[in-house]
Parts: sequence; C-alpha cells; structure tokens
Amino acid sequence: MSLLGMPVIWVVEDLIVLVVMTLTLVFVLRREERPTQIILELFCFIVFYAVAYENLGTILPLYHYGRSLIMIANVPITVPIIEYLVVYSALRMLGKMRIPTWCKPLIVGFFGMLQDFTLDPLAVRQIFQTTGGAIGRWSWVMGQGDVNILGIPVFNFPGWMLILGWGSAFLLLGRWWFARTGRRPVVGYLYPALSMLAALGMLASPVSQFLLWLAPFFRKGSPVEWALLGIHCAVPIVLLIVVWRGRMKERLTIRGDLPVFLVPVVFHISDLAFAAVGGYAEIIGLLVFITAVHVSLLLVIFIKGRNVRPQQQRRMAGASG
Repeated sequence: MSLLGMPVIWVVEDLIVLVVMTLTLVFVLRREERPTQIILELFCFIVFYAVAYENLGTILPLYHYGRSLIMIANVPITVPIIEYLVVYSALRMLGKMRIPTWCKPLIVGFFGMLQDFTLDPLAVRQIFQTTGGAIGRWSWVMGQGDVNILGIPVFNFPGWMLILGWGSAFLLLGRWWFARTGRRPVVGYLYPALSMLAALGMLASPVSQFLLWLAPFFRKGSPVEWALLGIHCAVPIVLLIVVWRGRMKERLTIRGDLPVFLVPVVFHISDLAFAAVGGYAEIIGLLVFITAVHVSLLLVIFIKGRNVRPQQQRRMAGASG
C-alpha cells in the first residue's frame, strides 16, 4: 500500500518528524529569548551541513535513501531535521547543568548516538516491493566482512556522534562569538552559516576518519571500529559521572523545556512502535534497551534539577548575567 509514491508507513514516519519539528519551532518562538538565531541555526544546519554531508555519503556511495515527502537531492529532509532537533534539545538540557562547555559537544554526540541506535536498525529493515522493484528506507553499501551491528556498519554510530558533536561544538563557538560582540545583529545572522561550514570542514577532514576507524592506519570496516565505538560511548559517560556529578544550575520542567523530553521520547517510542508493527523481532530488544537508557538519563537529570531551590536558581542566573 502506497501514498504519494511511498509506503504509507514512511509517510507516517515523515509526518511524525515534521510534527515534532513544528512543535519545537512553536516552543522556540514562545520561549527562546532570541528565536531568530535558533531558526537560522536549524536552516543552516540542514542546508550547509547535514544535507551536504549526507548527499556526499550517497555519492561515494556509503548508503542510499528511499523516497521521502521532501527530498533535498538524494536525502530526505527529515534526516537532518532529526539531527538538529537532537542537537537543540540536548544543548538546552546541558544549559541547565553545571558542566564545562568543552564537555557539551561530546555529550550531545552521545545523545545523538543513542537516538540513532533505535532509528537506523529500523530504517535498514523497512524494505518494500513496488512495481519498480524493491526499495529500502535506508540501505548501506558494505564490503564483505565489514564489521556491523544488525546490518549497519559499526562506524555509523560514532559517526552520528561526530555529526552532532562537530555541529554543536561550532554552534557553541558561534553563540559565544555572538554574545562576545554584545549580540550584534550582523553576527547573529552570520554565525549559524559560518559555524556550520566550519563543522562541515571538520566532518569531512582526516580527523573524523581517524576517530571513526583510525585512518590511515586501518581501513573502513576493520574490527578496530568496535574499540572506537566503546571509547565513544565511555568518554561521555565518564564526563557525566566525574565532571558533571549531578550538579544543576536550573530546574528542568516539562512545560519550560518541552523539546528536551519531546524529541528523544517521541522518536524512540515511534521507532519501537514501527518495529513492532513491521514484525522486526530481532531488533526489539536493542530498541527497548536503548530507549530505557536514554529515558533513564533524562529522568536522572530531571530529578537532579528538582533539587535546585528557586532562590538558588535566581542567584545562579544573576551571577551568570
């Protein structure tokens, strides 16, 4: 069964992403002090960063995408939308935590990796027969013997950490520049594009290949990717335990920080639901485990924030101002 030339289930998945984006934009317009900059960040993240790199991935080719409601060249627009929504919601959450700025990109990347661990195992299994042949939601091009997790190259998961990590790192630099200049309007309009172009350069650089599979010493698909996946998971966890230690600057609230909870929970739950509907029993256990880990981390941070007293929160806000 198809709709607009796509399997109905793909249309529904795209609509969920677009609804979450719309709700987040409404939140930004109502709650953010400078919504224009956030909207520009979203636009530039999509156009100058994620779409550019994802299209490169289809040209090499590393993978292929199926059809979507809105495509930018070979890439469904919902992919970079999900990536930015994770960046925005994670940075908003980290803004309430007492943690050094240099730690934030690593933790944003980790939350992105957790999101991807339910998104991609589902996407590679959504293959449908059409009059033109079989089409897949997302299909990888892999060499024989390449290390993989449920049909997905191992380096893909640290890859999400780098995409979101580099993106958030340069957005934070751009926001710092904007604040440093006294919120000059011209800087506010420039930094989203410049920061995303800089992030794209880093993502396509040999530094990223080294962090994914230790290039040039090892080839893509080698078992060393397992060790790097472990390191990419361990470092943010150590930072949360050793550096953050549960300290908060402000409370997190459902109403006042809606995207922090909306983005990860809706996407994880929808991935679980579509996996169940599709009958992909082999991935259900992984999806349940990852969802539990991600939601548990959010719950811990939420509970820690409840310990911040209103007067303490006002003192911290005054000090930061």
